[in-house]
This record gives sequence, C-alpha cells and structure tokens, in this order.
Amino acid sequence: MQPFLLDHPAPGRTSFRIRPATLLRENPCPTRTPVHNPKVRSSERRFNRPGKTFGTLHLQEAANPTSFFDFCLADDSRTKHKFNPLVFGIKHSLNCVPSVQGIGCPGISTGVDMTETQAEIRLPTHDLRRDLQFFTKTLGMRLDTIYPADDPRVAVFSGHGLRLRIETGASESPGTIRIRTEDPGSFAGGERELTAPNGTRVEIDDLNPPLVLPPTIHSFVVRRLVDQAPWIVGRAGMEYRDLIPDRLGGSIIASHIRIPDGGTVPDMVHYHTVGFQLIFCISGWVDVVYEDQGPPVRLHAGNCFIQPPEIRHRVLLASDSVEVVEIGVPAEHVTTIDHEMDLPTACIRPDREWNGQKFVHHEADQATWAPHRLPGYVSRDTTICENTGGVADVRVVKRGTDDPDWRCHDADILFTFVMNGGLTLEGDDRDPYRLEPGDAFVIPPGMSTCHSDPTDDIELLEVALPGEFKTVP
Repeated sequence: MQPFLLDHPAPGRTSFRIRPATLLRENPCPTRTPVHNPKVRSSERRFNRPGKTFGTLHLQEAANPTSFFDFCLADDSRTKHKFNPLVFGIKHSLNCVPSVQGIGCPGISTGVDMTETQAEIRLPTHDLRRDLQFFTKTLGMRLDTIYPADDPRVAVFSGHGLRLRIETGASESPGTIRIRTEDPGSFAGGERELTAPNGTRVEIDDLNPPLVLPPTIHSFVVRRLVDQAPWIVGRAGMEYRDLIPDRLGGSIIASHIRIPDGGTVPDMVHYHTVGFQLIFCISGWVDVVYEDQGPPVRLHAGNCFIQPPEIRHRVLLASDSVEVVEIGVPAEHVTTIDHEMDLPTACIRPDREWNGQKFVHHEADQATWAPHRLPGYVSRDTTICENTGGVADVRVVKRGTDDPDWRCHDADILFTFVMNGGLTLEGDDRDPYRLEPGDAFVIPPGMSTCHSDPTDDIELLEVALPGEFKTVP
C-alpha cells in the first residue's frame, strides 16, 4: 500500500500538500513545487466545511490513494478535521506517515488503514426515468451509478448527506425523506412538501429552526416520591423521574435524575437547544466539563450549574447514588452531539454569553442568607437571575424565625422541590399535602398557598420563571 504524507504549511497559512511518502527519496525536502513523477498528478481544490473555508489543498494523487484520515489546520494544530479524498476522485486506501525533518502536521493520525464502507437506502420505482429527473433536478442530488445500460433498472443517488438506491420493483415502501436546509425558500422551488414519482414523500424544513416556547398551561401540581412514579432509563444510562407530568402545556420539564452506580459516565460532547436549563445536585457529586470554562468541574450536593443555551459540555464521572434535579425550558428540546469539539477547550472565558446567558457554578459555602419572599423562611441567591438576564431565579430556601403565612405570586412558573425535612402545603380549596424529601409541587399564579408546619431542617429548591415577579398576601 502506498503511504502518503501531509505537509504542514508555514504558520498562518491554510494550504496543505498530500503526497506519496516514497517520493521523499527523490525529493527529501518538501516544497511547493510538485514532484515530477509520471505516476503522480497534481491538483488543487478548495476544501470547505459548513460555515468556514479552510483555504486550498494541494493534492498530488498517486496510483493507490486513499480513504479518510485526519489532518489539522495550520492556525490550530490541536484541532483535527476529517478530510475525504473521495472529493478529489480518489478511490483506494492509503497510510498516513509522519513527515521528516520536522515538516508535517502536528497531531496527524498515522499508519491507519481505513476500508471504505458505504450505506444505501433502497426505495422502489416503477418509472426510473421520471425518478431520475426528480432526484437530480428537483432535489439536486448527484447520480452516481445506473445500470444496466440498455434498460436501466437501478440508479444510485447521493447528496445532502444521503445515499439512495432507486430500484425497479423493490419491495420496500416509498418512505419519507426529510431535508433540512438553511434556506428552504430557495430549495426545490420553495416547496415544503413534495412527492417523487415513485411515491416517496419529501419534507423540506429549516436546518436551524427557531426555538419555540409554548405558552404555559397553568395547573396546581403535586408530585410525591411515595407515589412511586416510574424511573425511566434515559440518555447516557441515567435514570429519570418526571416531576411535572403534564409539563404545563410543554413549557417546562423537571426531572429527578439519578445514577445508581458511580464511575465513568458514557456521555459525549453535546449541547441542548433550550431557553433555560438548571442542574442542581441533591446528593453525591458529578464531574462535568464545559466549553470555555476550563478543566472539569465537580458539582457537589447543594450546588448547581446553569447551562446556557447550546453550551457544549460532557458528563465525565459520578459518585455512587448521585442525584440531581434538572429543569429545562421548553419541555421538548433537542440534544445535539458535537462530534468536532474536544473538551476542555483551550480558551477560558468565564464572562462569555450564550444567547444572553452566562455559565454559573453556584457553591453553597460562598452564599449569604437573607429573608425570603415567604414569611417564616430565609433563602440564598444563586445569582442565576442576574446571569440569565432575568430569565429565571433559583433559590435555596430554609426555615426562618417568623411564622409562615399565606401568599400568592404572579410568576408564570413557580416550581419547588423538597430536598430535606418536611412541610405541609395548604392551598385555596385544596386538601393539605404533607411533603417530604423527593416531593415536588407547582403553584400557578394567583393561587394562595401556605408552607406551614416546616421542620427545622427543611430545605427547598425554588425555581421561578421569569426571574423577577411579585409575591403578595
């Protein structure tokens, strides 16, 4: 197999050269002059990734070139990116080898033989000629193969991250294709729904749809641990318990999450498309690493994180029986895996904002206590209202010196989780509830309630959206 070499350009340049390593014997000092060899032809292409152009790649193709391998940018040698030589019409495999005399790309993967593998989705057709026109002209896909030549029955198309095999008489149903694009109005004549001649439905949608916050459907909710709501195994093997079953019309999700067996968490770098997200540790500890926030941070019981919208992060390690409460707005939001970013990042920017919100790591031992909005209680401010621009307020509440009294509020959402101790929740025309650790409740705006008979060790987690609201008798 023919080994190749990727030359690293001068600092600040984004031009790369790929060439057979065996040619080093003919020209041991790489230059920008193509090596004269009848089996090697030189070509020059632009290499693009979504949202960014990485300059010119100088490619010298040999008789037995390549599949995929890693290369890195001249201006960021720690960042690896996938280079697909198939873009250049190369069809075979190769090995990447380190360069000599200090010339080469730091961090390049070497000596890896990767076999090319392709996957296709098969769809039926009864009129391949018409489907050829639809998939190439209307959808802008590329025709890769078609056969037999005298009476074509099979055609393979590729494009938009998809590879389709359209086959006459195939037994599969036509199915549905969803195409997401940054400008749906300029794709396929602006149509949002199409039907191919073979019956395949095509839906065209925004690549990055705007975040929609459903209006809150207010209700009085009490969720008790003793009711034995089921624990559901969710992402990365974590167990989830729903604290607001009706989700208030889809406006919020509150989850009690636990990891029974500690150790390494099988998580990946990811982010959430949300309006607000809180992680509050109830017991144990968990290590998480965040974009632009330095090395991994350990979240201990009584402390919390605010994860701004779309901040990249990864859960690394957890203690045995760790438990957290997670609040997300809206209830249904997308979690996206980021396959490109490595954490921790080189930059540390504690004041960076994501959609107007900053990352917060609130630590209980650094907080001060002050009278709470409810008589008979005191609370500590987590600074979340300030750092989210008033999107939400999060406080830890405990027993004060006065007697509890009845109050009502005008917040859109007011959620409370009992972390320790107990109290009796009384409400207008409602039977009282005696609440214990693990219980949660939501009080709608305008409803008068009283948090009566608190134990001395009572400790509550209170989350309000928006962060600024009024409490009145």
